Amino acid sequence: MRAAGVDRFGAEIRLLDLPEPMPRPDEVLLGVRACGVGNWDEYVRTGGWDTGVRPPMALGVEAAGMVEAVGAGVRGLRPGDAVTAHSLPAGSWAEKFIAAADHVAPVPSGVPMTVAAALPVPALTADQALDAMTVRPGETVLVHGAGGVTGGVLVKLAAHRGAWVIATASRASRPLALGAVQVLDYRDPGWPERVRALTNGGVEAAVNAARAGSADAVRAVRDGGRLATITADLPPAERDITLSDIVVVPDGTRLAPLISLLAPDAVTVSASYPLAEAPAAMARVRQGTHGAAVVLEP
Repeated sequence: MRAAGVDRFGAEIRLLDLPEPMPRPDEVLLGVRACGVGNWDEYVRTGGWDTGVRPPMALGVEAAGMVEAVGAGVRGLRPGDAVTAHSLPAGSWAEKFIAAADHVAPVPSGVPMTVAAALPVPALTADQALDAMTVRPGETVLVHGAGGVTGGVLVKLAAHRGAWVIATASRASRPLALGAVQVLDYRDPGWPERVRALTNGGVEAAVNAARAGSADAVRAVRDGGRLATITADLPPAERDITLSDIVVVPDGTRLAPLISLLAPDAVTVSASYPLAEAPAAMARVRQGTHGAAVVLEP
């Protein structure tokens, strides 16, 4: 089976020839049509995120495709179903991918496989972050770093929950289109003070989606508010602000309605690469994609 991955942690990405996986009783085997590429895959490559598999291994933790086989204990899924999943251990950058059956969600009719493959990690991360902060209708929510893929999904989901969303980004158009009421330029060092002025003391809740951005985001939160970060940079506790460090958890039941809600407008796929060009795909992600997703198509 052809795959793209590493033969040791920290090595450069290359094509690999791996044994074709077989599903256990609670798993499904996907024929991969498309798989997402994100900055989290760099953590897997370097060993910073232990997903439960060791090199030589394929990278990738999200994929969309057709069910080819199901384990003996799986119910409700059958060969030929179009599905998507975020599942562990890593291995989705391959022609075949094993996913736990309860990590799988159906792909609605009309949703391209490339879009379905790019949504699982951003959608689940965003939804779990908003849940951690118990975002309520009518509250003002800050999304710091709304120009990225996950940041854009955060804006869309927070607005869908009835929140008033203030976003930071380098470009205003995307967050506004997804439901933000105001967008501030995160390159302006005084943006947290502008948020506090706009909201008479700060937002009730904030999600940081900007690398190393939590220390700035917490300055925009009112006393006794809530902050969640998805970038593993939780700031020191202050002013009775509740802090949450979010690590995405696979959940097919949660993912299913998110795919229907978010596709296709919340995610735009800017580039697709074959497996042999996985290093170029990862390089594209490292360089920044201005809120668009990158996928592989085996």
